[in-house]
Amino acid sequence: MVDNSKFLLHISTMIELDHAADCLDALGNPTRLMLYRLLVRAGVDGKAVGKLQEALDIPASTLTHHLKHLELVGLVKREKVGTTHMCRADYQEMDELILFLAENCCKDGKHPHQEEHVAHHIREGE
Repeated sequence: MVDNSKFLLHISTMIELDHAADCLDALGNPTRLMLYRLLVRAGVDGKAVGKLQEALDIPASTLTHHLKHLELVGLVKREKVGTTHMCRADYQEMDELILFLAENCCKDGKHPHQEEHVAHHIREGE
């Protein structure tokens, strides 16, 4: 029997890498980053699309375009509550992206904890 574990780990890592790159690409636009930060700040209740449009002072079509980018990569969830479209940050997706970015922080350095910073605490689950 062939041991595919290394191959599967490589594929899994590549998928994770591609997904992280897609998320960062979506957040690389200043309007989308501001939009995402508004949703993160809103908490689990989220924010109505109309309130987001008002806060960002952008046309509805532009907001829809930017929301779609964030939804496609899984950073934002949208649902209809009555007649209102609500948007929420997907905190699990956000946490996974943050952990992905911090997981190997300083691991190859000679003195990995010489200079403490937030990534060390995220990686260690503190």
